[in-house]
Amino acid sequence: MADDLFGVAAEERLASRGPLAARLRPRRLDDVVGQDHLLGPGQPLRALVDADRLSSVVLWGPAGTGKTTIAKLIAEASSSAFEQLSAVNASVKDVRAVIARAEARLGERSVGTILFLDEVHRFNKAQQDALLPSVESGLLTLVGATTENPFFEVNPPLLSRSTLFRLNPLDLDALVAVAHRGLAEEGATADDDAVAHLVDRAGGDARHTLTSLEVAVALAAERAGRDGEATPHVVLADAEAALGTKALRYGRDEHYDVVSAFIKSIRGSDPDASLYWLARMLDSGEDARFIARRLVILASEDIGLASTQALLVADAAARAVEFVGLPEAQLNLAHAVVFLATAPKSNRVTEAIAKAFDDVRNRPAGEVPLHLRDAHYSGAKTLDHGKGYRYPHYHDGGWVDQQYRPEALEGRIYYEPTSHGAEAAVAERLSHIRPQPTNQSKPDADAKSSDGTTQGR
Repeated sequence: MADDLFGVAAEERLASRGPLAARLRPRRLDDVVGQDHLLGPGQPLRALVDADRLSSVVLWGPAGTGKTTIAKLIAEASSSAFEQLSAVNASVKDVRAVIARAEARLGERSVGTILFLDEVHRFNKAQQDALLPSVESGLLTLVGATTENPFFEVNPPLLSRSTLFRLNPLDLDALVAVAHRGLAEEGATADDDAVAHLVDRAGGDARHTLTSLEVAVALAAERAGRDGEATPHVVLADAEAALGTKALRYGRDEHYDVVSAFIKSIRGSDPDASLYWLARMLDSGEDARFIARRLVILASEDIGLASTQALLVADAAARAVEFVGLPEAQLNLAHAVVFLATAPKSNRVTEAIAKAFDDVRNRPAGEVPLHLRDAHYSGAKTLDHGKGYRYPHYHDGGWVDQQYRPEALEGRIYYEPTSHGAEAAVAERLSHIRPQPTNQSKPDADAKSSDGTTQGR
């Protein structure tokens, strides 16, 4: 019952004040965090605003990255009037009313108009076409905001008359800075792990961070009032309650242990365990780009030529993380993880490069055979460079027997394909064209792999 009373008191505290995100809305472009690539000194959008030479633009980015804030600050920094419509509920009639006011304003006072159109991708073709003549003539400077890819959702004629600026999800440092601004505004303090939990779950969204922080502060304030403390202090339990989620323990040691378990599960061809560790990392706020990098490495280290698609799938997932972002990119990562876990395995590429490095570092280098040397520059022929080189494409099967390494290293074998998956075909072809090996040594059983563990353990 007591908890319910304190929850009610927290709700009353929240209702008595304006939303923290609204109170902390930046008043100057310099106050905007996380978009330095657009608004930093000398950056493109900032340069246009400072010179008051902004033409129509489309701001594309995830929720909570500052699209509305930037649009309002652009208007305040310019000599133009500001009009705002939401594509969710605006009609063609509303658009025409804005155009009429813009014409009157320009004719009576020589003042231009900036129209901020939120969720511009929600405008249908007829609504967008109604805007086009005014944007084209310069009567309206359109600032459109969208969370969707404008190349798919905005009419090409309108998009072609606008400059596209892409806003990034806020990184952890930017979100921590936003959270500390919020704490200062609320007159509160917080434990580092509480702030970390809030920003980890925000998905790059500053508004989400501040909304969750406001609830956490309200809970802490009620506890402070009950305990006779003057300053609310947010602890991890407050952050968890505000988000409705429990923080998984995921410190430095856990990071390396979980990543190691993740890599070993994929290497061990267990898709279910692999997905569990993926979910645990993502739920703990692990950087999706870090996970994607590990998958790209694993595709070559543990699968190699046993599946010729493995590296392509891992690379595609990494690109999807950059292009789509979380939370949707978790599907792309899961797709790649299941593919890699169920693919045939071979570490022979990893062993091969280890053997090659061993010879490079521990054996005489030897000279490049004359027939392999560059023969394209003037005078090369007088040195016999390229003499005797046999062009493989002139021979049956696109192959000809000739020496490709220094004499002392000829016949050394680094890559020894397995019979797993697609690598079996590689083994079959090499068996017909390779000389007999002069080395059969395996790499050190304790050679390091990409997850920081040993391959032989």
